[in-house]
Amino acid sequence: MPTSAAEHAVGQGDADGIAARARGLTKAYGSGETTVLALDSVDVAIARGRFTAVMGPSGSGKSTLMHCLAGLDTVSAGQVWLGDTEITGLKDRELTRLRRDRIGFMFQSFNLIPTLSAAENITLPMDIAGQRPDRKWLDQVIDTLGLRDRLKHRPAQLSGGQQQRVACARALASRPELIFADEPTGNLDSRAGLEVLGFLREAVDDLGQTVVMVTHDPSAAAHSDLVLFLADGRIVDEMARPTAEGVLERMKRFDTVRAGSAPGDADAHPRKGDAGVVPPQAGADRAAPPKTDSGADSGTDSAADSGGVTADGGTGHVSHDKD
Repeated sequence: MPTSAAEHAVGQGDADGIAARARGLTKAYGSGETTVLALDSVDVAIARGRFTAVMGPSGSGKSTLMHCLAGLDTVSAGQVWLGDTEITGLKDRELTRLRRDRIGFMFQSFNLIPTLSAAENITLPMDIAGQRPDRKWLDQVIDTLGLRDRLKHRPAQLSGGQQQRVACARALASRPELIFADEPTGNLDSRAGLEVLGFLREAVDDLGQTVVMVTHDPSAAAHSDLVLFLADGRIVDEMARPTAEGVLERMKRFDTVRAGSAPGDADAHPRKGDAGVVPPQAGADRAAPPKTDSGADSGTDSAADSGGVTADGGTGHVSHDKD
């Protein structure tokens, strides 16, 4: 049977092993007859030191879940914790400081400042906060990402993959407790995308980071330790040690359910209690994801957070598209 939300819930396992968690997380947009329920009483716990991917049909609530867990969006009901800190109800200034100091963000857009060098872009969030970087850690990140000979270059002098690695180094520079990545390979070709995914894998295995990645790509999800599947704003299934083929097969079953919905049905996702989400086969052997070279992207919702400043001086955009 599909994995129940309770099996992902808070209170499971050692609290020290949980990087982020939510209980009864609900997010609704609009009011009255126009209300759209993006998340429906989600209970989830993100294991520390693991790479978790989040997948589901378009409109299933993937990005909304990430935004709420990261404190980028408010919740309609429920509670969210980062480690032992409950972030729901924090004032804006406290929430900004928490995101800046404890969370790294990686999005499709590189969000690098064109007038700054790679080195200056990497340390920008800490410079804004008046903090000095841990030089030993920063050197390790720079060397792991292969950026040592690119530190004096400006973004226009770098390839897309190199810009992505600079943005990733910026997200890692403060050694955050948790990295949220929303479609981090979306603007890259396949080779550069593999570099990004390879580094995310290395960041978990070699640097001890915790990564949560939202993606539509089964091949990207195959680099993770665990895939959580969302449908209709709820966690309906999971897959440990995923392969691209296994994830693709699971996603095809979502498509089958949607295709079988009645014509004109505005909500073609599986509803609560519906059949159609097929669980993983017991004991299925799934190969470990391949490792590659590395690189990545980063950004956030304000310059005071994790350095997600757009080239035009604006801030990272938080989508409210229910995805």
